[in-house]
Amino acid sequence: MSCPIRILFHEPRIPSNTGSTIRLSAITGAELHLAGPLGFSLEDAKLRRAGLDYHDLATLHVHEDLAAAYAALRPKRVYAFTAHASVRHTDVAYAPSDVLLFGPEPTGLAAEVLADPIITEQVRIPMLPGNRSLNLATATGIAVYEAWRQFGFPGAQ
Repeated sequence: MSCPIRILFHEPRIPSNTGSTIRLSAITGAELHLAGPLGFSLEDAKLRRAGLDYHDLATLHVHEDLAAAYAALRPKRVYAFTAHASVRHTDVAYAPSDVLLFGPEPTGLAAEVLADPIITEQVRIPMLPGNRSLNLATATGIAVYEAWRQFGFPGAQ
């Protein structure tokens, strides 16, 4: 048993953020889905370095685009992370198979993605005023660990 949350990156651009999230996927058991187009090659040295030797331990799926990712995931609930939301990530009662959606660096999710009716809720991670956003890998780690905490950290030591 592991964290039953699914992470979805829409058009990620920075390989080291995705590499770090591959490592997060490996150590929590959360699935990582990448919806293209990707801003890098999966063979990128920075992606490999950030993920260290965790690539074989992670569950990683690559989809042509967001529509293909949704078709494969068939999500019941999608939480779109954006600095502009009013609902905090800790106010959500996560359920197994929920999808945590994050946008590309440095722009975040586009208005048309956020307006899609498949989005259950737009959520944010609190931060001090005057700051634009968190690093993608950091934000993903915060969100995944909150969901996993709510599930009681199944499978963890």
